[in-house]
Amino acid sequence: MKRVNTTEQSVPEGDYAIIVTAYEQTHMLPAVVASILRSKHTNYLIYIVADKCDVSTLHFADERVILLRPEQVLSSNTRSHFYAIQHFRRPHERLTIIDSDNLVDENYLHELDRSFNDGFLAVQGVRNAKNKNTMYACLDAARDLYYHFYDGKILFGVGSSATLAGSGMAFTVSLYRECLTQLDIRGAGFDKVLQFEILKRSKRIAFNQHAIVYDEKTAYTDQLVKQRSRWINTWFKYFRFGFSLMGKGILNANVNQLLFGFTLLRPPLFILLALSLVFFLINVFINIWVAIAWIVGILAFVGGFFLSLHHSEADKQIYASLKGIPLFIGYQLVSLVKARKANTISIATKHYERGETTK
Repeated sequence: MKRVNTTEQSVPEGDYAIIVTAYEQTHMLPAVVASILRSKHTNYLIYIVADKCDVSTLHFADERVILLRPEQVLSSNTRSHFYAIQHFRRPHERLTIIDSDNLVDENYLHELDRSFNDGFLAVQGVRNAKNKNTMYACLDAARDLYYHFYDGKILFGVGSSATLAGSGMAFTVSLYRECLTQLDIRGAGFDKVLQFEILKRSKRIAFNQHAIVYDEKTAYTDQLVKQRSRWINTWFKYFRFGFSLMGKGILNANVNQLLFGFTLLRPPLFILLALSLVFFLINVFINIWVAIAWIVGILAFVGGFFLSLHHSEADKQIYASLKGIPLFIGYQLVSLVKARKANTISIATKHYERGETTK
């Protein structure tokens, strides 16, 4: 997916605040900072917001790294972001949000420059899998390839916006502040609110498939259930934004808002697939032609899923993991049951050090 000859057509370097958020865990921070410092870009500062973290073992010699430890526990992504903004060392033009478990490609900031240079105020990059050490991690990576293709490349390509993914995304500081300054978002889902605020202002979120970060995938079942519970909770909490944006899109004759609003109404893939199977089975006994229509739709979805994997050049590990989809869906059904209390069960995904396993 990397761009060929990225340096041949250079664009002016923007001034970036790279905000790295951590909650409770810090063991992956040295790696993410090291990856950022290898960037070919030169105009940036790194702000690490270590919320509810023991920072006694963290030492960064590079003066571009600013370690911030809030006096009070924030327990909120946006609170951490604004804490960083309040402690900016200079008035940055742009900010990009990176998770503490990410690694950043050396051309990431240069690729963001290209999108900003094209006139966009918000950009979503690609989150490639950093680990494929278990079947669940591979399936999580397959899911991301699907969304990168349809909710990133295709959606943006037809004139709408890429959906935000929580990290590997960048904004002008002024747009970010305009959208979220007056909102105090607790729990998961700040990216859902942020993309809605951007779209309702008739702005587009660019998709840049060459702006790459490497994301830690959920490798174990306890991670999967807790993370998906939070994500499902946010879909139920914020899917109503889809109706609002579709309405605005119709009134404003705005393709960006209309298509994006429709996308927000789509339930998580496992719910969509499970409901399709249920309706197929019901119609087997009611109307065989409707049942056939359902099975054709399911097969079309499966074909579309494999198309996204093929387009993204998924490796053999990912294809081999697909046999575990029924089990993967089963754990997500468990997540659905726990979704109502998701934000009281866990605030952030716990990541394990290499070689460490869950109990």
